[in-house]
Amino acid sequence: MGDVHGLRRDYVYGGFDEADAAADPHRQFRRWLDDALAAELPDVNAMVVATADGEGNPSARVVLLKGFDERGWVFFTHYESRKGAELAARPRAALVFYWSPHDRQVRVCGRVEKVSPEDSEAYFVTRPPGSRAAAAASPQSRPIATRAELEARVAAIETAHPDGDVPRPASWGGYRVVADEVEFWQGRPNRLHDRLRYRRTPEGGWVLERLAP
Repeated sequence: MGDVHGLRRDYVYGGFDEADAAADPHRQFRRWLDDALAAELPDVNAMVVATADGEGNPSARVVLLKGFDERGWVFFTHYESRKGAELAARPRAALVFYWSPHDRQVRVCGRVEKVSPEDSEAYFVTRPPGSRAAAAASPQSRPIATRAELEARVAAIETAHPDGDVPRPASWGGYRVVADEVEFWQGRPNRLHDRLRYRRTPEGGWVLERLAP
């Protein structure tokens, strides 16, 4: 087994104090997201989405955040994919963002709901024609014999829609993660990291609490 114990680093970007935290996690996430965008960090909207099936078996993958507001975090996929099937069985998910140059991580946990068909349609028409054809052609998460088979499916769809106006498949659309908890992790020297967690109250407000690193 390879040894990775020598791959050490320290965290010196800065700290995160309660006095500097926004009143709610959505505003705080926007602050950190804007910092990452202003710094032109790579793949700023990349996030891990973790789900579980009906028996509790977990799975995780990296997807792209495509929408965010006070209602939650939005991504798009095939509803019949593995994550779609798992979300149908257990409509909850965890998200993880990691912006390494800023020594920052954000964890989001909450329930998941589908966005409206109108919102899915509005996003789908902004995708490049090739991406729209790929979404329509791919039986996501299912076995296929060869790549050539997949490319032939894409070619057939492009032939059927030479103007590139591929319609959105009914099985493709968006999910929104509505947070119950959001944790902001700021790396600090000597592993004494700052961890501030927003937890939703039964009344719909937020409690901010510090967690031990």
